Amino acid sequence: MLLQSYLWTNIITSTYPKVSDMTKVKEQSTLNENKGISEMICPITYVMNKIGGHWKSIILYYLMDSPKRYSELKRAIPAITEKMLAQHLKQLAADNLIERRVEQVMPPITIYSLTSSGLELSPILLAMADWAMKDNKQFESLKTQMF
Repeated sequence: MLLQSYLWTNIITSTYPKVSDMTKVKEQSTLNENKGISEMICPITYVMNKIGGHWKSIILYYLMDSPKRYSELKRAIPAITEKMLAQHLKQLAADNLIERRVEQVMPPITIYSLTSSGLELSPILLAMADWAMKDNKQFESLKTQMF
């Protein structure tokens, strides 16, 4: 395994510097190689690499009903930081799950929408939402208030 090691010094309140070892895993690492092999063998691993994490499935869920601008997504998901939203939108676009379209008006508008591959995930995302409504009792009060 190829590792690139860094040493850094951290002085807090002590008179002696605290030395820590930080490692950076290179792209050619065994870990990345194992992820690739696992992705080829297991379809769930493939899906989780595409839509796993905290924010990706939420972003896809909000794009299911209609294309949205960046600011609309940010408003729909207030807990996400701008950095995480931008990062996950780029990853989802790279994975061909969403499309990024820039309209040349003043000021330019960027619109995000699901691709055909992303649309195929809609039943899965809806099933996840249904399961959450059944499993989590706090949604019961929300359902009665909404309907």
